[in-house]
Amino acid sequence: MNTRSHPFLLGVSLAALAAIAGCTTQSQQRAMISPTAVPMAQAYVAPVETVISGGPLGPVELTAYDSVEDGGFKLPAIPISKVDEKFRRQRVVYSAEGMEPGTVVVDTANHFLYVVEPQGTAMRYGIGVGKAGFSWAGEAEIKDKQHWPKWFPPVEMIARRPELKPYGNEVGMNPGLQNPLGARALYLYQGNKDTLYRLHGTPEWWSIGKSVSSGCIRLMNQDIMDLYERVPMNARVVVLQGKERLADRRRNAPQS
Repeated sequence: MNTRSHPFLLGVSLAALAAIAGCTTQSQQRAMISPTAVPMAQAYVAPVETVISGGPLGPVELTAYDSVEDGGFKLPAIPISKVDEKFRRQRVVYSAEGMEPGTVVVDTANHFLYVVEPQGTAMRYGIGVGKAGFSWAGEAEIKDKQHWPKWFPPVEMIARRPELKPYGNEVGMNPGLQNPLGARALYLYQGNKDTLYRLHGTPEWWSIGKSVSSGCIRLMNQDIMDLYERVPMNARVVVLQGKERLADRRRNAPQS
């Protein structure tokens, strides 16, 4: 199925799809990429352009949001001047409460996602989060990573939106510029159980900093591509809700 010419897709707006984006059925037949597992103690993998001790503080170059050819698709440039600077990708000073470098911390209240770095810094991204009733909090690990993933709407979502039925029964929506998961997706598991919670891209850059998705965490496509390379398999992901802080999570953790 070609998503760029499929008649149903042409009849459904990108905004409508992105508003329900992200989460998938537990029974989906998604191809696993099976990358090499990385022990958490070695989890931080700096992209080639950065030094492991951390680069300069502050936002990345605006060119990071230029148009890019990737996976046979041409991602459009993001008009980044229209995005609040605090939600642009940037390195910040960050107290990670002793968490290993490579840990991902999702601060849903402030619409930030952090990747913990050595030397007391983190790479921070602006995110869009789930509306009330679609949120999730807790800890998980990244057990799967996908380039240009297919999207499998949950059964519950299809029940609410019958027009999504063509993508049910494990058919899914093919990768593409209008796919709600965007250019990359990272899949969160607790043990061997899929939480159905994802970190994924979105073409709707204007939704960053807002609570509009169906529960999963969305990043601008250029940012999810960077995150994908920065975070390895088996990385720990901590999702904080409301006014919860890392210190609270650490203090309430069971003592071994």
